[in-house]
Amino acid sequence: MTDLASNTAKLAPHLAALRETGIAHRIGGQDVTGATFTNHSPVDDSVICEVARGTASDIDAAAQAAKDAFPAWRDMSGTARKKLLHAVADAIEANAEKIALCEAWDTGQPIRFMAKAALRGAENFRFFADRAPAARDGQHLPSPTLMNVTTRVPIGPVGVITPWNTPFMLSTWKIAPALAAGCTVVHKPAEFSPVTARLLIEIAEEAGLPPGVWNMVNGFGEEAGKALTEHPAIKAIAFVGESKTGSMIQAQGAPTLKRVHFELGGKNPVVVFDDADLPRALDAAIFMLYSLNGERCTSSSRLLVQESIAEQFEAELATRVSNIRVGNPLDPQTEIGPLIHETHWKKVTSYFDKAKSEGATISAGGTCPDGPGHFVNPTFFTAASNQMAIAQEEIFGPVLTAIRFKDEDEALQIANDIPYGLTAYVWTQDITRAMRFTGGLEAGMIWVNSENVRHLPTPFGGVKASGIGRDGGDWSFEFYMEQKHIGFATGTHKIPRLGA
Repeated sequence: MTDLASNTAKLAPHLAALRETGIAHRIGGQDVTGATFTNHSPVDDSVICEVARGTASDIDAAAQAAKDAFPAWRDMSGTARKKLLHAVADAIEANAEKIALCEAWDTGQPIRFMAKAALRGAENFRFFADRAPAARDGQHLPSPTLMNVTTRVPIGPVGVITPWNTPFMLSTWKIAPALAAGCTVVHKPAEFSPVTARLLIEIAEEAGLPPGVWNMVNGFGEEAGKALTEHPAIKAIAFVGESKTGSMIQAQGAPTLKRVHFELGGKNPVVVFDDADLPRALDAAIFMLYSLNGERCTSSSRLLVQESIAEQFEAELATRVSNIRVGNPLDPQTEIGPLIHETHWKKVTSYFDKAKSEGATISAGGTCPDGPGHFVNPTFFTAASNQMAIAQEEIFGPVLTAIRFKDEDEALQIANDIPYGLTAYVWTQDITRAMRFTGGLEAGMIWVNSENVRHLPTPFGGVKASGIGRDGGDWSFEFYMEQKHIGFATGTHKIPRLGA
């Protein structure tokens, strides 16, 4: 990625092609169109393309295609699936620049981060591809009269609903393990970010994925999404998004006893004790909130800082936040781009007045740049308490709230006094304190003296309102597959006789 002018020129032919063809559903290896909606770029509100607007009949067709393709995909050897999924990963890498440019323009995410999105997506496919041959392996559990063995089988056609923040990477994170397990897929991307979902399924089919194994229906949650979560042929729903939407999906899937996996919201604490490596803690706190426009579920959106160091730490952070570069996401120098959509922009900016009314101080930002696009200046609230809306509600933007604490007990109480429990970050040089503190934290994932560094074999997910289930490693297969037990008699053990 060289400079803004070069990236703009490289994007131009891709945008021209999108405007000409639009984005259709992909069902059973065929394009399907009908009613459409218009997709705009958050950079300048310009039209990107028309997108097919999915209905219940589109979802029904996609679910039937996935159902028809399931037996052959299920029965394909794990080694064969591994080869195919590696071919998909190769194709993703070959299209990395196109994916990054399109995702930056479609979502507003800076190219400096999106340049890595395709490579992370390819890594997800390779990771689960390598596990496909052993996905069904089980255990040998002998008893006195039986040889008991377990195995796993794919659950069937599954629905995957992905969000608009880093949509390409998150789509691969959900779809790759489903395919590796032997499931077929109906994917409903977020309506705000449909472009790279289309690129991804095209790449997969060109790499050799059979028609119907992976289907895509665009559209809105209340239409296509609801139909997907209610469809009887869909055996499970993997969803990434808001907690409120997750509860709706769970209710919609209840009549068909649908298995669900949710990665939902977060209001994650970064806890900085006075013995921390403060320069590194500062870098990590800023990165984990302001990268990706603050539109990430794992962002460290609550800064809990010990009173003895709070004044200096907050002052340095405010200075750094004021220097973060806001601009066109295609510019490699840009650190924060526009928010995804006007609706979301209005939500994020509404917290500026809420902070003032609650008595917090706006130490940086709290304003928006002039000009077109859904831009917000990076914002930092201080003098806050944990009862304020800015501390309790997921803002999902480049907005950080600082709360001071006296000691370890108060820090733990504040950290846990929240409906969410996705991630937490702890900065201290005291290993015994770190062990005590992490043991008491209500969070599915915790990093000590580190920002969020993903390791693919580890479990990813949250507690409380932040989700149900875990992704990563074998945990993904536990969701997409059913356990099966088979007992073989090893002799002629005594069987009770009735009515003899």
